[in-house]
Amino acid sequence: MPKTPRRPAPLRGKIFLAREVIAAELLTPTELRSAAWRPLFRGIYADATLPVSHRHRCLAASDHLLPPEGAIAGSSAASLYGVGSLADTDPVEVVAPRAVRFGPVAGLRIHLADVPPDEIRTHGGIRLTTPPRTCWDLAQWLDPVEAVVLLDQMVQRRLVTVPALRAYAENRAGRRGHRRMSRAVDLVDPAAESPQETRLRVRLVLAGLPRPVAQFVVERAGAFVARVDLAWPELRVAVEYDGVWHAAEEQLHRDRRRLNKLLGSDWIVLHVTAKRMREDFDGFVAELRAALRSRS
Repeated sequence: MPKTPRRPAPLRGKIFLAREVIAAELLTPTELRSAAWRPLFRGIYADATLPVSHRHRCLAASDHLLPPEGAIAGSSAASLYGVGSLADTDPVEVVAPRAVRFGPVAGLRIHLADVPPDEIRTHGGIRLTTPPRTCWDLAQWLDPVEAVVLLDQMVQRRLVTVPALRAYAENRAGRRGHRRMSRAVDLVDPAAESPQETRLRVRLVLAGLPRPVAQFVVERAGAFVARVDLAWPELRVAVEYDGVWHAAEEQLHRDRRRLNKLLGSDWIVLHVTAKRMREDFDGFVAELRAALRSRS
């Protein structure tokens, strides 16, 4: 019968440096290669019974890999604040000063940039960038649409405010990246209710259309009629994103009945799906532009 791997009690449920446990004679190099342990980064292991998440990998990087001046940053920092959705195996995004010789490290996405000490904090036992600095980095490292998706969520979770982000950008006027940050902040909308809605809104604006109002409530004689995803109220034009949840027959019935009331109020309501956004966004933009022009 195969021999059961030895699992010393001090290492159960832990993340550790291989050289330290070998030096302490808790494990031999051969035992470390057993099924009892899972490599996270080169020279860093975890108890294989530990369900390793992206947060665990951030913790390992923060504790054992980063130089003292470095921090978890970007999308990884946002995920630690509860924003975005990273897979457990996605690279951990970090920032380290340019003057520090650091990397490359398999499993890390390393950015070299100066980060003042007051822009690094400890959150949940992990060293990461502050919310404003995280937003700055997201604006630099992601494409404009995906950056705003995460900035919207940072604002919605009250980790930072739009005025604070605007002030942060203004304090860096003239620096490389200032314009990207300012543009991203201008596109943030705390009223957005989903990442896909943000993607739709931002892509429409970047396509040259007037900025819509998110989650606009339509009333008739002071009574509620409907709430729409995006609207140009002065023109009575609205756009609804039909997500996967609309596949449910009852939900679809409720949505269409609600929007029929809008049509009765002389609104133009256009619908867009994920498939249309992916495969024929230009065609949808042309339809929406024509609808807006018809009401102008």
